[in-house]
Amino acid sequence: MTPRERFNAVMFYEEFDRVPVWHWTEWPETQQRWAREGLPADGNRYEYFGCEPMTAGIPLHLGLLPGFDEETVEETDEYRIFRQADGVIAQHWKAKSCIPHYVDFILKDRQSWPEYKKRLQPDPARLPQDLPRIATDLEATNLPIAVPTASLTGWIRDWMGVVGFSYIQHDDPDLLGEMVDTIADLVCWGLDQVLPHCHADLGWGWEDICGKNGPLVSPPIFEEYVVPGYRKISDKLAEHGTQLHLTDCDGDIRALVPGWLRGGVNVMFPIEIGTWHADPMAFRQQYGRELRVIGGIDKLEIAKGPEATKAEIRRRLPLMRDGGFIPLPDHLIVPETSLADYRFYIECMKRLDLSKENGGLD
Repeated sequence: MTPRERFNAVMFYEEFDRVPVWHWTEWPETQQRWAREGLPADGNRYEYFGCEPMTAGIPLHLGLLPGFDEETVEETDEYRIFRQADGVIAQHWKAKSCIPHYVDFILKDRQSWPEYKKRLQPDPARLPQDLPRIATDLEATNLPIAVPTASLTGWIRDWMGVVGFSYIQHDDPDLLGEMVDTIADLVCWGLDQVLPHCHADLGWGWEDICGKNGPLVSPPIFEEYVVPGYRKISDKLAEHGTQLHLTDCDGDIRALVPGWLRGGVNVMFPIEIGTWHADPMAFRQQYGRELRVIGGIDKLEIAKGPEATKAEIRRRLPLMRDGGFIPLPDHLIVPETSLADYRFYIECMKRLDLSKENGGLD
């Protein structure tokens, strides 16, 4: 089977020859460690590990257009404070990987929203040039093809900050709904432009709207003001023959899954295990086969060595056999993971045999 055929067979519960073996990525500090341990600096990760890229992506710009002009506020040897392209003033550290410290925001209320709304309108500049040729090239990869579906809450949280985003849910939820509708309408316009030229196997959105204690958006507000936007996008995808709609959201997503499903978002990624011990099998038992999962392999177990890695893979075997599940580490590979241990994980996935007890990993 080609990677694309295999992906669709797994996602639609058909027969498949083997589990897809995907590589996502790793933290910069992990890359530095692996370079010291022998990873070629300019090597192709997929060739080196002998695995597949996750998807081929249709280039469609759905973000702010134009972005805000970058402006440096302060700079030292350790950090730089500047206005980002999304309008947020943030402090970025130069020698460590971490979330920036957010200093100030343009988007605060209904009065400042028009400055963003005008940058979220349809525009031919959002579309790739020579789309028919790009579509042909994408088809030739034999990879599953993904089309971007933007972010209906994560972007707004970024633009306003957590505090501002929290207040607007209480003070002006109708404005939140207008923001969501604006983004959803832009996504639907973009899908109408590109999908007649290239069939997409799935829509791929991003949120990161949850933490270890649950969502940063009130579930009732989410249901009333955000879910209709997902539904609009999912229906547009379906018009073009795309039945899978994925959201990339870290953290404890349990409170939002029912709303996502009602909105037609039927693939969850990456199902971080975290301190709350998220379990993709529990999702399957609760929601059935309509909910697909990509991820769900505890990245921290890989760092513990071969026996822990094999045990982590084995506990996901029932879901792999059921289908609708592509195993993948649940976030970026951490610096505690040696190159040898990660290669062992990849080799286990490559020789996995679902017809054998314990997947043949004894």
